[in-house]
Amino acid sequence: MQLALYEKYDLRLPRYTSYPTAPHFHNAINGQVFASWLGALAPDQPLSLYLHVPYCEEMCWFCGCNTKITKHYKPIGTYVAALLAELDSTLSKLSPSQRFSVSHIHFGGGSPTILKADDLRAIMAKIRDKVDILPDAEIAIEMDPRTANEDLMDAMTECGFNRASIGIQDFNIDVQKAVNRVQSFDLVRNVIAGLRHRGIRGVNVDLMYGLPNQTVQSIRKTVDQTVELCPDRLSVFGYAHVPWMKKHQNLIPTETLPDTQERWAQYEEIQNRLAHHRYVAIGLDHFAHQADPMALALQDGALHRNFQGYTTDRAEALIGFGPSAISSLPQGYAQNDPALARWQRAVEAGTCAIEKGIAVSNEDRLRRDIINQLMCSLSVDVAEICAAHGTSVDRFTPELDRIRAMTADDIVKVNGTHIELTDTGRPLVRAVCAAFDTYLNHTHGRHSQAV
Repeated sequence: MQLALYEKYDLRLPRYTSYPTAPHFHNAINGQVFASWLGALAPDQPLSLYLHVPYCEEMCWFCGCNTKITKHYKPIGTYVAALLAELDSTLSKLSPSQRFSVSHIHFGGGSPTILKADDLRAIMAKIRDKVDILPDAEIAIEMDPRTANEDLMDAMTECGFNRASIGIQDFNIDVQKAVNRVQSFDLVRNVIAGLRHRGIRGVNVDLMYGLPNQTVQSIRKTVDQTVELCPDRLSVFGYAHVPWMKKHQNLIPTETLPDTQERWAQYEEIQNRLAHHRYVAIGLDHFAHQADPMALALQDGALHRNFQGYTTDRAEALIGFGPSAISSLPQGYAQNDPALARWQRAVEAGTCAIEKGIAVSNEDRLRRDIINQLMCSLSVDVAEICAAHGTSVDRFTPELDRIRAMTADDIVKVNGTHIELTDTGRPLVRAVCAAFDTYLNHTHGRHSQAV
């Protein structure tokens, strides 16, 4: 892609892991509203659960997550007790007419590997006490290889975990020092070997570009080293430098960050190297082996997108636990209070610790389906989705006109109401989605770069 084209479309845009997006959540959605939404869920539909662990032993300076740093176990033990209380209280608000089932469980953070093995056992025991975990459920955990240990991996096996996501980011030592995350290739390799030895075969890894001191050459070496580990899936993220939101990012000198041209070159290098190694590109920023369920879901048109990014999880209801966790229910979105102390007081009182959210309208659902299809498949037939919603495609004439204008830059191909991203347009899919976002012009929030 020419640099001028990159700069033209590289706007500050949402990542579209939801629609409406998080900047539009408001405090009219509270714990009482959320409890009523939970009570209305149908027991015959499986649930998805997300559990947030907001602690790390060290702060990675690139981090944009809601996390706290601790070297001591006491606050973690207190947190686990509160998380167990939230699981008990929240899942008790589901309809008692029938036990619910769960098709997907994801532990995120922070660093879930900061938990003790017995913490993990207690949390999973509480979940099994309240709901039935389906035999083919995906049970996944994000892992910091620096804090993963044998006891925890043994507990993961006992508890039925079958997927782990390893944060690599970059193997170059100069880059690692610049972001305060030093971990060797051998360390990561040993953790992955330990997982596979225990029968945990699903291995995802995270890579980043746009980090301080990164170069195209260092990126190439990191990708090739990563492929030696044979991950099933890779997530590739551009570093979002948002020091106005995450103060610790001020520790990264801006002069060490790659400029626009270098950042794009790094993105292209990752794309090309992973294609060389025969990984299938998934949407905007994921890659998978051809036989991986995510690649098969893309092929079958069953790929989905939620707050964890691209997923094979098709549950209509995702319930989030822990401070800042977001739930996605048929009625709308609800986000837990990000302040740890307030969240803890609420859950200990048996109430839902919701700070804000948004109810979704039929118009939102229509636009969400279009955006989700674009983000996942890089193509959409707007008329087809309108027909499924019982409405006319004529309502989207202005949006289609705006997108047709992008054909001059070879971003998209438009045939009637069918939109297809080109190879040039793939990294700019968020700019195409933005044409359908009626909330975007009303936000004062600041988003990450589109690439």
